[in-house]
Amino acid sequence: MGAEDNVAQLIDLLQVTPTDPIPGTRESEFYLGRSQYKPDGRVFGGQVLAQCVMAAGQTVDPARQIHSLHGYFLRPGDVSEPITFGVEVLRDGGSFSARRVHAYQRDEPILSLICSFQVEQDGLEHGDEFPSDVPAPEDCPEINELMADVDIPFMRDWLRKRPFEVRPVEPPIYFDPDPQARAQERMWIRASAAFPDDPLLNAAALAYASDFSLLAPVLRRQGLTWMTPGLRMASLDHAMWWHRPVRIGEWMLYSETSPSARGGRGLGLGRIFSQSGQLLATVAQEGMVRIKSQ
Repeated sequence: MGAEDNVAQLIDLLQVTPTDPIPGTRESEFYLGRSQYKPDGRVFGGQVLAQCVMAAGQTVDPARQIHSLHGYFLRPGDVSEPITFGVEVLRDGGSFSARRVHAYQRDEPILSLICSFQVEQDGLEHGDEFPSDVPAPEDCPEINELMADVDIPFMRDWLRKRPFEVRPVEPPIYFDPDPQARAQERMWIRASAAFPDDPLLNAAALAYASDFSLLAPVLRRQGLTWMTPGLRMASLDHAMWWHRPVRIGEWMLYSETSPSARGGRGLGLGRIFSQSGQLLATVAQEGMVRIKSQ
């Protein structure tokens, strides 16, 4: 399967279609989405976030673009089951529209999310500066090149099927801990093939990619790896703010840090920049991070 096929599958994955309502729920609009295969059998959180964006967007004037979401992961999703998205219209004001979305499997919510859309308007403007010490994407190896010799079929297969090209700046911590124990991870990302211009689809695809590795700085700071024996991780919540329109087919720098870890939880913060230096989005996620022996 090539890059074009991977991107085509992402576009298809993000499509949600009208479906029957779930009895006893308060939402007025319902959509059905499929689940993407994942080796551990659990639905990828970024997938559900992105599909929620697409479902909410079906109920909003296209002139209003999403600018924020705040969601809680309530239950693990099952990749063998479709997902029903119930959308509740909370408000349509003069400039903003608010929606609540619940993602259901077996009539139980696996994600609860509120998002807001806004008409494009003029206003005050500033943004964080692009990091000065980051090499260009062409000077960073692609993740599949770094993992070419890894003899773990499910991991190679999962990375190979990603619809995004990912070029890490720091050495990956799949097997070896970061020798500097830094609470920072940066990577260049873009769709691995041509991507449509639709603004909602691009915003949803960025939500999908925002969940790739936001808790990795927690592991780096603690001298852990993704393969540390007994490691247990699960996303608890996710917040995202789109500051400017995004184009998924262009290089973006995803710069992540972790300001805190305590009580079995770790916090990851991310900023997403265009290659020209504009701050496109800001992301935050707290997750459960535990070592089973503890």
